Amino acid sequence: MNFLLSIKEAFSSLAANKMRSLLTVLGIVIGVGAVIAVLSISRGAEASIIGQIESIGTNVIYVMRGNRAEGVKNPRYLTLSDVEALNNRLRAPHIQWASPMMSSQTSFSLGNESHTAGLVGSIPVYQYTMDIQLSEGEFFTDDDVDSRRAVIVLGPELAERLTGKRSEVVGLSVRVNNYPFRVIGVSKAKGGNQFNNPDMQAYIPITTMQMRVSRQSAPDSVDLIMIQAQDAESVNAAIAEAREVLRRTHRLSTRQADDFSITNQEDILSLANSITNVLTVFLAGIAGISLLVGGIGIMNIMLVSVTERTQEIGLRKALGARKSDIKMQFLTESALLSLLGGVLGIGLAWIIGQIVARVASNAGTEIVPVIGLDAIALATLFSLAVGLFFGIYPAIRAANLEPVEALRYE
Repeated sequence: MNFLLSIKEAFSSLAANKMRSLLTVLGIVIGVGAVIAVLSISRGAEASIIGQIESIGTNVIYVMRGNRAEGVKNPRYLTLSDVEALNNRLRAPHIQWASPMMSSQTSFSLGNESHTAGLVGSIPVYQYTMDIQLSEGEFFTDDDVDSRRAVIVLGPELAERLTGKRSEVVGLSVRVNNYPFRVIGVSKAKGGNQFNNPDMQAYIPITTMQMRVSRQSAPDSVDLIMIQAQDAESVNAAIAEAREVLRRTHRLSTRQADDFSITNQEDILSLANSITNVLTVFLAGIAGISLLVGGIGIMNIMLVSVTERTQEIGLRKALGARKSDIKMQFLTESALLSLLGGVLGIGLAWIIGQIVARVASNAGTEIVPVIGLDAIALATLFSLAVGLFFGIYPAIRAANLEPVEALRYE
């Protein structure tokens, strides 16, 4: 049988049972749409995460207390003394600056307004490490750190929630954990998400945070030390210098393992990629199950079609149609159903992606779904393969019908 004729007859057969064909296609549409949507949204989320990490800079290094890889017990706390040693250019010439950091979720209040937001304690160079630009006022100084002054720089969103405006707030008094702080600056909007939104943060001298906000396990301790290497090429040298300086300040012998961990942006990017890849595979697997369900629906509808068209099949075989012609006819119908579902599924994926992007944007996260040609091709070919696979049994069953028995069927 001519292939084009098979396609024409397949369209006629499917058109004769529009509602049944539509319901069968729906399973494939949902499956293909879900697979492509998951892939496109995960790519958009990955790009968003990587963009935020890279915006900090490729030459940023993080030092944290403890070393799980070596199983170190009772590690020493990171302190401001460690930061001072790391900022010594004679000891660490490849380190541009080191900045301590403490953070917590804290209560902010002004008049009748009260909100919970992120509070970061650090030193002046933190402004340059994190590229914090001010819309008004100034950042705190070394003198503010040494004097433990109660001064604060507000993120624009936090300032707006507390005062109703994002400007002309310098000089106001804001209570942080019921302690009064004088506003000395407001940072420029940077955007973020529900997990990390610098616009909804505030910054104070780290010594003030140690004294008034944080409940420290050890005097002078900090949560994290951020190091900025001279440039991207100096990262490895800066890591080596930081390790040597900290081993010396922590008085570790040559036989003792590091009681701290050092991570750079490349490690974080690799971890982020690994996490998003695992989630993508997991979610795509779940979405793929709906494709299999759609395939089962195709097989079911084709078996019903074989039963309903038994006399037609018998007549065609009596007139000289071969088994291969009958197989081709039913395989073409199942392939058309799945292919039509695949095409419509691409449109559904685009709609889902736009909805997710809008919801994410309203939540403060910028995600731009990326529907790549590879994802479209993979999902479409897989849907076609599903249609052909689940159409084989009905096609064989139809081809094996005896003409005489088929003509007697009622």
